[in-house]
Amino acid sequence: MNIAIIAGSPRKGSVTHRLALFLKNQLTSKTTHDINIIDVRDWNLPLLQDVFTTVENTPLEFQPLAEMMFAADAFILVTPEYNGSYSPALQNLLDHFPKQSHKVFGLAPASTGGTGGMRASQQLLLLVPALFGIASPYMLVTPFVDKKFTAEGELLDENFMKMVDPFLNEFLWLAETIKPESVTVYN
Repeated sequence: MNIAIIAGSPRKGSVTHRLALFLKNQLTSKTTHDINIIDVRDWNLPLLQDVFTTVENTPLEFQPLAEMMFAADAFILVTPEYNGSYSPALQNLLDHFPKQSHKVFGLAPASTGGTGGMRASQQLLLLVPALFGIASPYMLVTPFVDKKFTAEGELLDENFMKMVDPFLNEFLWLAETIKPESVTVYN
């Protein structure tokens, strides 16, 4: 299975990117799945003009991004909280692609504050069904993200594994159970 972790902060030196790196390392070391990070900072996407419907119909400079998006069987959205919601850069990236029907989304908002992006998590719960995706019910809300991980994504707070393990276990169970190619269409 291909899992794409979307790091949704456009800021240079993003502290939420640390969480994306950590999750990639955890999944890579504990599963056989293909794990990629899609970092919004790597793609200078304009405001939405056209939805990229296939890799071939995507502008050349965004085709590597399109390949990762279309290949993904499941997503983990890592985002800081922006004015009580997820980042606009994350929304813009997702808007450039078709609906993600029957794909599982793990939700991992994070902040340097004590609520860990809780308000962003509520908005993500509205976003995922709008994408025709399925939200994993166990979210990874991460307060004080800057104190939990190094810049390289190494865990500083071992107690946080009590939150990470159930998040990844539930996400993987759901993603491995619900695969896009196993959906039967009723006629």
